[in-house]
Amino acid sequence: CLSDLGRHDEALSLNRKIHARSVTIYGASHEQVILSGVNMVNTLGHLGLFDEMISLTRDQLLPAARRTLGNDDNITLGAKQNLAEALRFNPKCTRDDLLEAETIM
Repeated sequence: CLSDLGRHDEALSLNRKIHARSVTIYGASHEQVILSGVNMVNTLGHLGLFDEMISLTRDQLLPAARRTLGNDDNITLGAKQNLAEALRFNPKCTRDDLLEAETIM
């Protein structure tokens, strides 16, 4: 809701707390943790924090989603889309990033 109001900084702070607490309670591969991470990634995107968005999705969320939910799950597909978009819209985007984004999708 905070992001819908344009209050992205506040939303990110809250998303970080929720995600950290979810990891503590459920463990990194639980569906709820993956969902809270995806929410945080979306907020990172609104703020243009593409490097963090890419590393969180690539290193944590996508592997956990594939392992826990499978490659064809909607949450996994959404995480893949987030990664591809972050790679594509990152101002530091390289040719290799664009190729990776194309491969992901």
